[in-house]
Amino acid sequence: MKILILGGTEFVGRSVTEAALGRGWDVTLFNRGRLRPAPGAATLRGDRTAGKAGLAALESGEWDAVVDTWTGAPSAVRDAARLLADRAGHYTYVSTRSVYAYPTPAGLPEDGPLVSGASPDEAGEVPYPQAKLGGELAALDAFGDRALLARPGLILGPYENIGRLPWWLNRIARGGPVLAPGPRDSPLQYIDARDLATWVLDAAEQGLNGPYNTVSESGHATMGELLDACVRVTGSDAELRWTDPATILAAGVEPWTELPIWLPEGELHDALHRGDVGKAHAAGMRCRPVTETVTDTWTWLKSVGGVAPQRPDRPPVGLAPEVEARLLAGG
Repeated sequence: MKILILGGTEFVGRSVTEAALGRGWDVTLFNRGRLRPAPGAATLRGDRTAGKAGLAALESGEWDAVVDTWTGAPSAVRDAARLLADRAGHYTYVSTRSVYAYPTPAGLPEDGPLVSGASPDEAGEVPYPQAKLGGELAALDAFGDRALLARPGLILGPYENIGRLPWWLNRIARGGPVLAPGPRDSPLQYIDARDLATWVLDAAEQGLNGPYNTVSESGHATMGELLDACVRVTGSDAELRWTDPATILAAGVEPWTELPIWLPEGELHDALHRGDVGKAHAAGMRCRPVTETVTDTWTWLKSVGGVAPQRPDRPPVGLAPEVEARLLAGG
């Protein structure tokens, strides 16, 4: 397989690149060259934010498959997909489950209602859900039934540049009492970026098309299992102090951002941690144990000095030490 990866050096794109190279595929990356590519991948230089002029390096060449992880203005997906439509066999756009209209009920499948206001022609700043849905529309417009729309939710694993699991690992590694948002058995739904990459490449080989919710089954791990794994792999003396959600919320702590990954029961939890994933799992989705994801992320995090890269378009996550101390003290 000859595969073109638009991006290919950060988090999901890096995981797809490494998985494709591991299969012996002919891998070409297209990006601005800010980060070092994985050894073995050819690189074309360009800048999608510069419009069609920034795609000059893609004006020739043929590929069996394209993988696109773009998050910004949908017009960048439109321009690349149109340029490649006659020279690539298949186009995977890595989208998000945030394209579903909110509130997103538990168990919602791929044909659920979508957000309004999305356009493939939007070139300016767009809210995340509309940007991703606009990207989907652009991929479909250019590739039709040769377009695959992968809709993950929470993505974890090595190379994470959002900071969610790295924050928990670093906090627990410091040891001592740790505010743990309850309940322990709260079900999580997520995907290791490497499992997403494997599924995307398998799907490209098979020529799958249309939307797929690409995360684990709900409850693949619980909040307790995730944090227990963090304690084990860091080898710290951390003591998880499980705290009732009502206490945390009453203190003004923001789920998901100040306490990454965690959401209390309710609409947000239903949207992020209780989606229907039967279609993707019937098509071969497999998810590794949470301990493996945590262990490998910790190994990677230590290899980069304990400081994970941070996407410039996302704010840092995590709970301020003084807020945690106040809650642990019962204040």
